[in-house]
Formats: sequence, C-alpha cells, structure tokens
Amino acid sequence: MVIEMKLRRWHLYAYASLCFILAFTTLNLKYDRFYRVNGINNDNRALIEQYLDDEEQDYLIDHGIAVDEFIDYITYDQFHLQYFQYYNELKEAKKYASVTDLLNDVNSVVDRLTVEFGSQAGNYFRTLIKNDLFYAYQKSTYFDFDNVRYYQLLRTLYSDDDYTGADRRRPQFKRLLKDAEQHKFDIILCKTQSRFTRELELVEKYIHGLFPIWGIRFVSIVDNADTDNKGNKKSRQINGLVNEWYLEDMSDNIRSVLTNRRVNGLHIGAFALYGYRKDPDRKGHLLIDEEAAAVVREVFNLFAQGYGKTSIARILNTRGIPNPTEYKRQHGLRYKQAVSKNSTLWKYFAIADMLENEIYIGNMVQGKYGSVSYKTKQCKPRPKDQWYVVRGTHEPIIDQELWDKVCRRRAERSRPFSDGKIGIFARKARCAYCGYTLRSSKTQDRHYLQCPNRHISVEACPGAFIAVSHLEEAVLEELNRMAQEFLDKDEAAESVAFCKDLQKQKKCLQKEINTYRQKQEEYTTGIRNLYLDKVKGLLTEQDYLVMSKDFSGERDRLERVIEDGEKQVQELDERIAIGDNRRALVEKYMNIEHLNREMVDTLIDYVTVGRRAKGTKTVPVEIHWNF
Repeated sequence: MVIEMKLRRWHLYAYASLCFILAFTTLNLKYDRFYRVNGINNDNRALIEQYLDDEEQDYLIDHGIAVDEFIDYITYDQFHLQYFQYYNELKEAKKYASVTDLLNDVNSVVDRLTVEFGSQAGNYFRTLIKNDLFYAYQKSTYFDFDNVRYYQLLRTLYSDDDYTGADRRRPQFKRLLKDAEQHKFDIILCKTQSRFTRELELVEKYIHGLFPIWGIRFVSIVDNADTDNKGNKKSRQINGLVNEWYLEDMSDNIRSVLTNRRVNGLHIGAFALYGYRKDPDRKGHLLIDEEAAAVVREVFNLFAQGYGKTSIARILNTRGIPNPTEYKRQHGLRYKQAVSKNSTLWKYFAIADMLENEIYIGNMVQGKYGSVSYKTKQCKPRPKDQWYVVRGTHEPIIDQELWDKVCRRRAERSRPFSDGKIGIFARKARCAYCGYTLRSSKTQDRHYLQCPNRHISVEACPGAFIAVSHLEEAVLEELNRMAQEFLDKDEAAESVAFCKDLQKQKKCLQKEINTYRQKQEEYTTGIRNLYLDKVKGLLTEQDYLVMSKDFSGERDRLERVIEDGEKQVQELDERIAIGDNRRALVEKYMNIEHLNREMVDTLIDYVTVGRRAKGTKTVPVEIHWNF
C-alpha cells in the first residue's frame, strides 16, 4: 500500500512538472518569441524590433538565423533579411566600399535569379561569385550559365566606348592597369596603339616601362606595335608622338571655335546659369527661367537689405528651396554631380558666386577658368583681363540700380581684417567633414577659422573650428618633426637615388634625340642626292617632286619629334632640380617661430580641420604638403 502511494505521488510530481514546462514554454513563445534566436541580446533585440517587420521577424525565428550574420546590414533601408547570405558572400569578395551599393546590387541580382531559377537561385549566385562574374551577369540582359567560360573571357575585355584615348579617367582603362599589375593576364591586344593611349608619357610609362616588368606583352594590330619585337620600339614611340600631335592639333581647333563663340557673346556651357534656360530656337542665347529667376531676385534684394550670405542660405534652406544643382536634377537635366547629404542645400559660396555674376545684368561673361593643358581636365582661374565679356547679350534678371547697390555692400563687407591683409591660411584650410573651405572670423583680438556650412542648416555639417594660432602651432610642430625625417641619411640616400633615376631617363632620351637627328641629316642628304639625280637626268621631274616631298615630310616630322623630346628633357631637368632642392627647402623653414602667407603657399597644398571632441583639447588637423 505504501509503495502504491509513493508511485502515485511520483506520477503527480512528474505531471505537475510537465505542465509547468509546457506553460513556461507557451508563455515564452507568446511573450518572448526570440528566445530561440542564436546570439540575441538586449541591444540587437531592440534593432530587430525596430528595423524588421513582422514577416521578417517570423522568417528570422523559423530559420534559426544567427544575429551576427545580418546585424551589420539591419539599419540600411535596402536590407532584406532573406538575402543576408548573399550579402555576406559578396562582401567577402571585397568589391564594394559602400554597403548601400552592395545591398542594392545584391537585391537586383537575386531578384532576377529568383525569377529565372526559383529555389536554385542560391546555387547560381554562388557560381557568379566563384567565377567573378557578378558584374557580367548584372550588365547582361541574357546570361547562359552553361557558358560560364565564355563570360570569363568577356570579363577580360576592356572597352570604354564613351571615352577618348586621351582621357586618363576611363574606368575600363584604369581597371586594365590594375588587373595588369595583379598579373591577371600576360598579353594586351588593341586595335591600334591610340586605343590604349594617345599620350607619349603613358606609352613610355606602361608599354615600355611597367608592362615588361609585369611580364605583359603589348600588341596593336593595325599599326603593328609589338613589345616582343625589339626592333619596332622607335615605331611605337613615333606612333605615340603622332597621336599626341593629333591631340594637340584637335585641342587647338576646338579652342579656336570656342574662343570665336565667346568673342561673339554666345553661351557655350553645357547648362545655362541658374535663373536662365537655353533658347531652343537660337543656339547660344539665354532666356529667363522665371521660377529660378524669382529666387535670384530675392537673393539680391535680401543682400541689399543687409542680410549676410550665410543668413540668406539659411533662409532658403529653411523654406526648402532647392539649390541650383538640385534644381537642375528636378527639371530633368542630366546633371552628373553625385548626390550627397548636403548636395541639395544652399551654401555660402553659392550665394557669393551669384552676387558677383554679371550674367544676371545681361552681360555674357565666360572664360573665367581655363584648362592647364590639353592633356588634363584640370582648370585654373584666369586673370580678369583674360575673361570674355560681351555686354547686352540677353535679358537681365537684375536691374542696374540693384546691382550697383549690391556691389557697394560687397565692397563694404569684403575685408575680413581691419588691415586688409589676407589670412595666412586663406583658401588653404578645409573642413574635414564636408570639404568646404573654412572662413575667417574674429573675436576680440583672436582670429578663428570655421566651416560656413554649420550655419546654413541644422544638419548640414558638425562644423570645423580652430584658432589660427593653434593651427599655426600644429603646422610648425609637424614641419619640424618631418624635417628631421627628411634630413636623415636614409632620406638623403633616397633623394640621391631619385635623382639618379631621372638622370638615367634623361640620358636615354638624349640618346634617342641624337638618333633622330642622325636620321634627319640622312633625309637632308637624300633630298640633295635626289636633286643631283634630277640634274643628271636619272630622275624625271615628276618622280623628283614625289620623292622629295616624301623625304621633306619625314624630315619635318622628325624635327617635331626632336622638339618634343627636348621639351621632355627640360621637364626632367625641372624634376631633378625639385629633387635636389627638397633638402634645401626643408632646411630653409626649420625652427621658424611664425608662418607667413608666402611660407604657407610654398609648403602647404591644403589642410583639413575637424572639430574638438568633448573632453579633449585637441582639434584634429591633417596637413597635405607640396613636397
């Protein structure tokens, strides 16, 4: 009887425990459904509940996904939990600097794979990653996975259809050079040498310099250039010179046409100035865009009433008026400038440029900037006396009276310092957050530099801020520290080696120039001999004219080759001089107590300034030197 009672009591305890477990589990499932999720904690639980909808939360729980597999992406709008594995797989390929771009591309590719292959999409995605064909699939309207080797071949094609051989910024050209350095192939095949580049500098640097070091053969079909053929190196160099002459001639022709249009007061820009639009019936003529013109008039009136440029920018931003760049985008113009956090906001310099532009009073002003050379897209400001100004070419937005009033107010506000001197870091200091040039300000007897974007909108920029004296101290400290590094034995030896290498290049170039001079003399002798043969009756007049023309043309061409080579020798001499003077430059400015504008211009390209972090006294400063 006692044994029976004990058994019944044990059954009762077991039953009660089971009920308790079931009840606890049920409650957990109801009130804490994430308890089975691997790696869950209070922090990531909050992120999951904030950024995942109910469907994605169910997916997370049902599939038992570990939190650390996807938590890095969860705050991005483009994130889809179902694709987390694909994000990780592509991330391992290290192809993307931006997480947003990675997510967008994965989403588009996986969506397409899902439509085409359903549940097998994952296998096909891994095939793309494994064979480095992600981009090939993304850009292709039709992709046959049975022909993967064919797409691997296509991946080795580098084509910049919308670029010229003179443009160093070609994306595929840059990709080719990167892949070449990584030894992804051992031969480069072009239709002509000019398709690779039209610049002699790049011919020497890559075709004759780096490609042989990298073990890469260069072949162009039409002009028969082949780096395995040692005998046609001079032909390749001549091709490079001819291609460069073509660029120079084309540049001169284009410049002549543009200059003529500027002189005649015709607008030549890709976009009309904000406040105007292009006349569809009269090329080069501007018409008023009333919507934007109203903003222009308001800016001028506000400034005339006493508002500052930053205040005007803040007023426009508060009202949500798009800046000129954003206005162009909204009106369907193909404006390629990248969209960033602050790209839609009005800024100090946009207002300043508007208030100084004579186009708003009906005068066409062009040529403020000019290209440094036909070899580069870089432009630099031109002196005002070289601008092209033609008066009364279009209807003005601003009347002369208002313009004159604004000019007077600009003159009154243009000098930041009482003595009229330019600050030592003027146009040299930039904001580390937004990249804008810092403006000078003054409090009592101290001068400061600060980012103007901090005041144009609440979220525009945290705002760099530093005292000029503190920035000067930072520059001097870094200069003295760096001077010791420049002047030690290792650096001196490096400088000597640098100059020796340039001397070697100069010697080789002079040798080639001497060879061209010998050939030039041979053509001169040949022309003289042809004349003697004509006099002796060995050549007809017609044959003499044809052959002497060919000889003269080749002689003149060699003359241009020699002139170009001598220019290169001169450039090498300048580079050698810079290398030799580097030590003297650093020694000159060692142990100085204060900087002046001349020193800053000589030593510094630009400086980036951050904002002092709370609890510290140090402002982050990064100096970019000219040497």
